[in-house]
Amino acid sequence: MSAEIIDTDAAQPLLDVQGINVYYGEFHALQDVSYRIHEGEIVSLLGGNASGKSTTMKAILRLVKPRNGEIRFAGRSVLGDTTADVVRAGIASVPEARRVFPEMTIEENLLVGAHTRRGGARALREDLDAQYDLFPRLAERRRQEAGTMSGGEQQMLAFARALMSRPRLICMDEPTMGLAPIIVDQVLDTIQRINRERGVAVFMVEQAAELALSIAHRGYVLAGGTVRLEGTASDLIANPQVREAYLGQSVV
Repeated sequence: MSAEIIDTDAAQPLLDVQGINVYYGEFHALQDVSYRIHEGEIVSLLGGNASGKSTTMKAILRLVKPRNGEIRFAGRSVLGDTTADVVRAGIASVPEARRVFPEMTIEENLLVGAHTRRGGARALREDLDAQYDLFPRLAERRRQEAGTMSGGEQQMLAFARALMSRPRLICMDEPTMGLAPIIVDQVLDTIQRINRERGVAVFMVEQAAELALSIAHRGYVLAGGTVRLEGTASDLIANPQVREAYLGQSVV
């Protein structure tokens, strides 16, 4: 079941993306893309291959530069920021395929997640303990090299590493990709716990529409670099276009 709707009518968006256009050479990858994410929301961005999903996330993280448009986080433009700047501002990333540092231990990977944040040794220890409380499996294996862990365990580590920066928003790129179904259920449950218990907003890029919408408050559908549909998760699940194109359900 999708998450309960958050009243966003009077609230200023945490992330406000308005009319961004991104080009790779002459290729127009994103065309006037706009969307909003509010405090405490889980928002899913759906679409097929080459729809612009990953480029959308890269624009937020300042890994690609929009030719025009605006991106505001917590009321402030981030278009002139570096990636390190946006992490310090409160945006963290869980990249596609997890991308942990395989020859570093679990704890060393977690410490990398805190490298942009100010704070003394005591605060850092508190943050480590908080992640170990959330992910007991990581606590048991904190001295183990990350590359020897299973795919599901590496995904948990990627989540915990992102939380080490104390973010207000986590951007997740295909968090269920390549995982066994039983692990996918655990990943989705963890995303909900991060959102519910830590109050962190989540922006989740996913091809698996049914999975993404099952835990989201709202969603957007990208196709050909353009936002084609938006709405609550329940509305999108009921939409015939979404059901046929993304859920594999005939509407005839």
